[in-house]
Amino acid sequence: MPAPPRNPAARTFDALASPALTNLLALAGIITPVIAWASSRTGVKNALIIVETALVLVLAGTHLWLRKRYITLRRANNLKSMDDSQYYDLVRAQLERELISDYDEIANGHLRVYASNVPRLSVMLVKTLLESQSEPQRLLAADLTTDPTLLTRRREYFTANRQLIEAGGEVRRLFIVHRDDLARESFARDLLTLISQHRQAGVTCGLAVREALRPEQAVDYIVFAAAAVLVEEEQGDADYTRGRSSVHFKSISRWQERFEAAWGHGADAAPMALQNYEILARPMLDSSTWDTDRIKQGIDSL
Repeated sequence: MPAPPRNPAARTFDALASPALTNLLALAGIITPVIAWASSRTGVKNALIIVETALVLVLAGTHLWLRKRYITLRRANNLKSMDDSQYYDLVRAQLERELISDYDEIANGHLRVYASNVPRLSVMLVKTLLESQSEPQRLLAADLTTDPTLLTRRREYFTANRQLIEAGGEVRRLFIVHRDDLARESFARDLLTLISQHRQAGVTCGLAVREALRPEQAVDYIVFAAAAVLVEEEQGDADYTRGRSSVHFKSISRWQERFEAAWGHGADAAPMALQNYEILARPMLDSSTWDTDRIKQGIDSL
């Protein structure tokens, strides 16, 4: 896929940061004192000294600006020491291009993550929230729950959630479930087991019927304080051999508003919907008297 066109500001920054311009300034810095030394006119010497001073200041300023704007990658100490230096250099160049591509995304306020990197990044985002002390110390998670047993296997992420709660933070998790799934006995048993585990860790749980939500509300995402949001675009499997997510660091407030709208308030809030579902479903599960029709009627009244 071709790279998107760069805007004029980005092209200007690239031009200022180009090695050609830096080399040109360095060359001018060498030539200027030579001309000043060779000139016999005092006025010319003074002018060239001023030019030389300006060039030094520009080079120093450019160097500081580049250090803040760009990441400096360490080069190989001795390319010839590699058994196959050409092969090594091609691999290094490919990895470097991928790294730079990722950092270009981060610089623009978003990042794409694939497969097994998704749960690893999820844990990192929670731990970074703890370390940074960003406010509020809170996670707002909307889960498109199609298989509750998958979520029980995200042990590292669940542990990070518990650590956040133990440190005084808050985690709210909204389980968004299809109506037909809620009416299945085996699904209901797994879902309520999962919810019990979350509650024991201090997570505030809520329930929403997917068919009752607007399309833009039925999205799988996690809001980290007011700092970032992780949007799961393709749900991962048990071992996260597949899956795709995006992390955004801009416009977080709209995701917070989206979560609050789906969570609701008062008697219509998601925790109340979950409570009403549990009042109906748990006794049937405990007594092995599951009544699908009665459960569906209860779901329709949530």
